[in-house]
Amino acid sequence: MLDDRAKMLLKTLVERYIADGQPVGSRTLSKTSGLELSPATIRNVMSDLEELGLIASPHTSAGRIPTARGYRIFVDTMLTTRRGVAPASMQGGVMLDEQLQPDQPKRVIAHAAQMLSNLSQFVGVVTAPRKASVFRHMEFLRLGERRVLLILVSPDGDVQNRVLFTAHDYTQGQLVEATNYLNAHYAGQSIEAVRERLKNEVDALRGEIGVLMQAAVQAGSDAVHEDADQVIVSGERKLLDVQDFGTDLGSIRKMFDLFEHKTQLLRLLDGSSRAEGVSIYIGGESGVVPIEELSIVSAPYEIDGQIVGTLGVIGPTRMAYDRMIQIVDITSRLVGNALSQKPG
Repeated sequence: MLDDRAKMLLKTLVERYIADGQPVGSRTLSKTSGLELSPATIRNVMSDLEELGLIASPHTSAGRIPTARGYRIFVDTMLTTRRGVAPASMQGGVMLDEQLQPDQPKRVIAHAAQMLSNLSQFVGVVTAPRKASVFRHMEFLRLGERRVLLILVSPDGDVQNRVLFTAHDYTQGQLVEATNYLNAHYAGQSIEAVRERLKNEVDALRGEIGVLMQAAVQAGSDAVHEDADQVIVSGERKLLDVQDFGTDLGSIRKMFDLFEHKTQLLRLLDGSSRAEGVSIYIGGESGVVPIEELSIVSAPYEIDGQIVGTLGVIGPTRMAYDRMIQIVDITSRLVGNALSQKPG
């Protein structure tokens, strides 16, 4: 537990370091903390904070910088931000909700990732909306010998096409028969439910048609899972301009590996999808963020009241967390609103 004096000095030190990027000394704290304390007293408190692992002395500098644990206490107990209120950089000009038109979900999330990056000057990430694996309509078209086009239409009108290479050559008449059977018996059900029912009913269907339907269900399941694994990343190169990383080639290489191997990014963001509101992950404090110098500010977004994805900002641990929280919070609401609207 920190007393009020130690909390104020830690808060001042973190804020000064975020603003300036330079180790903070006792003289600076004496001037900016608003506390009537002697430099000697401040040095004693800083020594206590260092023993607690909240600040550290880089190299031979007389100043101190926050550690991951220090940032965590700052973020959890000292940060004040007005949730739901857009910072100045998000106001004026073209409103964000006008930019996020509900014409195509993929365009909305790509635009959101770009906006997050532009507003934060760091990296913007958005996971694609998880779709319910329900189909409204399914259709087969003959493309040629042993090649069939499967058309899947979701309840929200999204269309997926898959080419099926079949062992049997189907006539268009057989494909129409399969189309009518599937839509009459299974439309509105999930792909998984259809798969289970087909297992029990396939014997009642003529052999080749049953095999075709099973192939269609597998293709539909693959399409759903491919969409669920999408993550859009924007602005990776902006981190090259951050002075914290500018000369550390090892950190830069790790960062770009993280953005390239998006499976790891999805795992990082998955935790946010189960949280309420904005989450902050600080590198170095746990195994959550694999790069010590990086932090992630993220939030889930909803479509019609259901959480379907996550978005956020990835930047240096020395970031203006209050501003990033506002940017992420507002953007998650705007994305959810845009995707919940039905195109006119």
